[in-house]
Amino acid sequence: MSARRDGANRSSRIAGFHRRSPAERLDLVAAFAGLDDAEVAHLADMGNLPVVLADHMIENVVATMNVPIGIATNLKIDGEDVLVPMATEESSVVAAVCNAGRQSYDGGFTTSVSGTLMIAQVQAVDVPDPHAARLRLLERRDDIKAICDACDPLLLKIGGGFRDLEVRILDTAGGAMLVTHLIVDTRDAMGANAVNTMAEAVAPRIAEWSGGRVFLRILSNLADRRLARARAVWTTDAIGGAGVRDGIVSAYHFAEADPYRAATHNKGIMNGISAVVLATGNDTRAVEAGAHAYAARNGRYASLTHYEIDAGGNLCGSIELPLAVGLIGGATKIHPTAQACLKILGVSTAERLARIVAAVGLAQNFSALKALATTGIQAGHMGLHAQNVAMMAGAIGEEIDAVARRLVEQKAVRIDVAQAILADLRR
Repeated sequence: MSARRDGANRSSRIAGFHRRSPAERLDLVAAFAGLDDAEVAHLADMGNLPVVLADHMIENVVATMNVPIGIATNLKIDGEDVLVPMATEESSVVAAVCNAGRQSYDGGFTTSVSGTLMIAQVQAVDVPDPHAARLRLLERRDDIKAICDACDPLLLKIGGGFRDLEVRILDTAGGAMLVTHLIVDTRDAMGANAVNTMAEAVAPRIAEWSGGRVFLRILSNLADRRLARARAVWTTDAIGGAGVRDGIVSAYHFAEADPYRAATHNKGIMNGISAVVLATGNDTRAVEAGAHAYAARNGRYASLTHYEIDAGGNLCGSIELPLAVGLIGGATKIHPTAQACLKILGVSTAERLARIVAAVGLAQNFSALKALATTGIQAGHMGLHAQNVAMMAGAIGEEIDAVARRLVEQKAVRIDVAQAILADLRR
């Protein structure tokens, strides 16, 4: 029986919704939205994620959203061959990384990291003497360290814990604020829970010692003490000549100078980075926020990558950005797909994961700039997108490739054209 929408009695105020099972919630949603039996059955299929696990990962679960995972090949990072799982719905992202890796395989990608330090912020307001209070807090460094380290003995056991203290005076529209930064080494954890716990533990003492009132106590996603870097060299011959090389450098100069271009330039970088972060169960939103904030650190939004030409005429690309990723806690430890992806990567530390992610971001950007400098972004992207359009038009099985091929040939990747081609094929 199909669910029916009752417009007169619909209400989003559903008492005890969170206490119901996923199946019961789905029934209520189906009745509210008028979902038919096929739609309900589709949502009820949780794929390879156990229902019990999904129900405990977030609130009010009714279904899962399956995102394809592709494998990027041809990558050599710090002398080691790696296969990189990438979870994304966007066509050409995985292929772009594979192509960049192939064209730089001999030298590969060289990476480094600045460490695994995270920042927690404690905001104090109405401080009567902010400059003197700043010094009072700095004098209490050892006391603050003791409070922070007592929050997480396990973190100390594996070599992490409180590392340093910063106190800043901010002039704001609401008056002067005294902002304390707790610098914490979170090791192989992304670290949000650890540093947030420390910030909350130390907050009452900061209020006491500063003479102000404490409000916010939370980490910063601008993890500029946790930078990942990658660089690679592409020979002129490997990428198609000096004209292509110069076009890539010119595209980079455009992004470095213009925030309108830089926004799309960096979005392409994050196509690769977010795909690996998602596949490994890490926090895509945190990584994206940190990356874009870092791109604006000098007062204007600019490119996360840099390109230049070395003495031999080769193209040198590099990237540096905050990458707070971990192997401990959250979905990285409980999601079976994330665990399998980490095993494919063969990583044993958060630092190694960050290095690989940075290399993927650079590879993604190189391929995008090369496409823009030569055939245009649509040639490769739309060739893969044509398959999606073919399926939207109703193509199945071998029809999908046949319709997609003709869409590309006609340079009209549109659903109406796909429907006409499909009808012709079926006749």
